[in-house]
Parts: sequence; C-alpha cells; structure tokens
Amino acid sequence: MTIERIIRSMAGFFVLLSLALGVEESPLFVSRWFLAFTAFVGLNLFQSGFTGFCPPEILLRKLGCKSGCGSGGGQ
Repeated sequence: MTIERIIRSMAGFFVLLSLALGVEESPLFVSRWFLAFTAFVGLNLFQSGFTGFCPPEILLRKLGCKSGCGSGGGQ
C-alpha cells in the first residue's frame, strides 16, 4: 500500500469516526466536540491539496512506506 492510499484511508476513517462520535443521532454519540475533529481533518486535506504538505506523509516515509502516484490509477 502506498503512502497516498494510506493517507486517504486514514482521512476517511477519521472523518467517519468523528461523525459517528459527534452526531447526536448516532448510537456511538459522545460529544458534539468531535465535529471539530471532522473540521480539522477537512482543513488539513484542503491545505494539503494546495501546498502539498501533509504531516502524516513525513511520518509514513520515516516508517518506510513507499510512495506511488497520487491518483491511485493502475495500481
């Protein structure tokens, strides 16, 4: 699995988890403050799209994960 796919999977997981924990109608509801984490993940995805800077990418490179094409096509 490439760094790009790992980051996309992590972002999607964190958004879904924070929504499950932050929406009052959810059976997993804890606090509405978890919606702030959803906004934080979205903001990081947005800035990464413009700047190319992604903190988890640095960590994953140090852990030895390989980089691939960002589109995920053909893999």
